[in-house]
Amino acid sequence: MTGLTQPTAANRLQINMFQEYGFRAVILSLDFGSIFQIRTTTELGQVEKRKVLVIEDEWDIAQLLALHLRDADCEVTLAADGHEGMRMALARDWNLIVLDLRLPGPDGLSICQALRRDRAYVPILMLTSKSSELDRVLGLELGADDYVTKPFSISELMARVKAIFRRVEALEKRLPGGAEPIAAGPLKVDTGARLVLLDDEPVALTAREFDLLLHFVRHPGQVFSRAKLLDSVWGYGHDGYEHTVNSHINRLRAKIEPNPSEPSLIVTVWGVGYKLDPGQATPRPSISRGDRTLTSVQ
Repeated sequence: MTGLTQPTAANRLQINMFQEYGFRAVILSLDFGSIFQIRTTTELGQVEKRKVLVIEDEWDIAQLLALHLRDADCEVTLAADGHEGMRMALARDWNLIVLDLRLPGPDGLSICQALRRDRAYVPILMLTSKSSELDRVLGLELGADDYVTKPFSISELMARVKAIFRRVEALEKRLPGGAEPIAAGPLKVDTGARLVLLDDEPVALTAREFDLLLHFVRHPGQVFSRAKLLDSVWGYGHDGYEHTVNSHINRLRAKIEPNPSEPSLIVTVWGVGYKLDPGQATPRPSISRGDRTLTSVQ
């Protein structure tokens, strides 16, 4: 047909997936790589591609993700089942892992748990189904950074990828490795080791709990609304998900407050939000080392 160019491989795959993933995803994604570049810079000023592992057993979805991540200048590796995904996830450092929860072999929750137990921090973006609310909750509890529900818009998924990279990059710029631990009352936060000390003893936190506490510690006494915390800690506005902040605050209080039902560190400012008030922290009762969890979840 005169005057028409042939579609690229990415466009053909998107058109084939039109019925499952929607017209909006096809139209908004035709040339996404040209407007969305994800890169890091080495010490020599050279551009270094971010390394992304996609663990997904559905071939069409895995290929679609790989095409768009590569268009965004990421180096993408694919794993097609839980066994391969577990091995590859633990074998090297990644800038992001896109993890389907329903996998042959070890499922996504098992891989997420292993990563948080055995590896330094790596961002994890979960892929879930609409009917798996419990899995989403468990994944976030185990330390996943975010999730996307199938069927998804590729533009939304890439926006979430961008938000994760933006948050991690901003944190690295503000708090480079080797920086002195930040102290706030009985708390000390080591950003390089992603370790929190409470009265000089380690506290086990998930990745998101650590980021949330770090945000408070960096701004002691400042009041943050739920919407602001979502934007600053999660990386963008989660419309309708402000309850996520509440649940993370409650879990964080359970780990650092002497009396979580009457918090004195992370306090509620009614009608506004939350703040860290290290000066009002209630002294904790003496607890023997053997009675407290000492392993930090990275």
